[in-house]
Amino acid sequence: MMKAKLRPPARAMRTGLAALLALGIGLGPVAASAQPAPPQGQARKAPEREGRRLPADSTTEQKIDLGEGRALSFKATAGSLGLVDEDGKLQAEIAFIAYLKPGTPEETRARPITFAINGGPGAASAYLNIGAIGPWRLPTDGGTISPSQRLDLKPNASTWLDFTDLVFLDPVGTGYSRAADGDGKKYWSVDSDASILAATIARYLRQNDRLASPKFFVGESYGGFRGPLIAQKLQDDVGIGLSGLVLLSPVLDFAWLQSPRTTPWGFVTRLPSLAAAALERAGTAPNRSLMKEAEAYAAGDYLADLLKGPADREAVARLTQRVAALTGLDPETVRRQAGRISAGSYQREIGREAGRVASAYDTGVTGWDPDPNAPHSGFEDPVLTGLTAPFTGAMVRLYAERLNWRVESMRYELLNNAVNRGWSWGSGRSPPEAMGALKDAMALDGALRVLVVHGFTDLVTPYFTSKLLIDQMPVYGAPDRLKLSVYPGGHMFYTRPDSRKAFHDDAADLFARALKARSDGSAGAGDEVDRARPTP
Repeated sequence: MMKAKLRPPARAMRTGLAALLALGIGLGPVAASAQPAPPQGQARKAPEREGRRLPADSTTEQKIDLGEGRALSFKATAGSLGLVDEDGKLQAEIAFIAYLKPGTPEETRARPITFAINGGPGAASAYLNIGAIGPWRLPTDGGTISPSQRLDLKPNASTWLDFTDLVFLDPVGTGYSRAADGDGKKYWSVDSDASILAATIARYLRQNDRLASPKFFVGESYGGFRGPLIAQKLQDDVGIGLSGLVLLSPVLDFAWLQSPRTTPWGFVTRLPSLAAAALERAGTAPNRSLMKEAEAYAAGDYLADLLKGPADREAVARLTQRVAALTGLDPETVRRQAGRISAGSYQREIGREAGRVASAYDTGVTGWDPDPNAPHSGFEDPVLTGLTAPFTGAMVRLYAERLNWRVESMRYELLNNAVNRGWSWGSGRSPPEAMGALKDAMALDGALRVLVVHGFTDLVTPYFTSKLLIDQMPVYGAPDRLKLSVYPGGHMFYTRPDSRKAFHDDAADLFARALKARSDGSAGAGDEVDRARPTP
């Protein structure tokens, strides 16, 4: 997840694992092969326990009923990876949950494995785990979220376990992951974070004999920003190649996400999402075809009139008419803002008469305005804050009750604001971006496939931002190597069953195409197919 208000960051320099080694962190000794699973409910003893606060790994056998005659058996391991320096001194413990399908060693090595990381940057991987792609999910459907809702996990019919093993990782300071000396700040920067996560992925692969497996990454929000950086570090510095990236509601370039109000980009990229929200309020599910008019206007006449400035009365009149029609806002409200609609004002205006406020993460989810009669009102986000209590409670129960991994003396950090506040964005003049790393990774490996996914009604990371950035990407061989999909819903569109199912199917298609390219060598080099990127 990503906090709605992040201070503008500066671009981090690419240093590879040099930054990691400067911190005194190495991969440490690793086991040559996976340990056999103990009987259900028994914890597996892990090596290198000196200085460890987290309990030994616990592996259990699980089975879930997915309905319609579908059942899924798998092995679940909850535990941690200890990262040590060259002298063997423990530096950090990275908590993980792994879900693995049973099979022979040969079958296991041939099966894809996916590493899942959330954003924030101080968020644990719970959102992807029990919200989107894990074997269980916490139902949070509907137009409002209650922090006091039931914590009962249900089988997830759209889990990715039917086509890949899953490993959920929590960066230092999130979930139960921690720095050995209690000071995680040395890990809280763009480059160090990517380095430590690349090292963690390498450690897991080597320790569990999965280096030969097809390897994938899925990251949400800032986790999507992490994806290309981690892929680049794994390629260049560790010697590990990923077959595919799935970037969910990502930030690809912070300059586009956090442009000042004096520049038009934020208004341009947000307008199609406001239009999608208006369609949804009118009872129509948005789709890419319906959004073509709003997208064309945003990148055309809207941008042109914004550049004329608010002093141009004719431009403001045109903006008022078109923006009010697209967004469903009162024309006088649009005129007062000269057609420049901020996310905060929209969140309040669309429900003002009912005393409701919409979430910036999904305008289809609302809560009560705590002070509806005040000209300005501060309020907690109905999605981000609303999910904190149920997701935290559900994860603690999952660890202790289903996975038999009890952490008695540490707090579970679902969304650690200390990480967000303490994050170092680098020392350069430009905000950080992942587009350069994405280009490098795709250019170097012609078999790498990338899927970027968004929700239509997300005002935090609007889908149109990624569309405009992807349109600037060269076509490296086959045009379908980089695909954008957009679904009804917001930042966490997977709370909606139909969108979660569509996401599953799009991801399964990406995996199938990536595995085909891996098996037959169709890397797309010198491909002379149609160079126009297909419209999703």
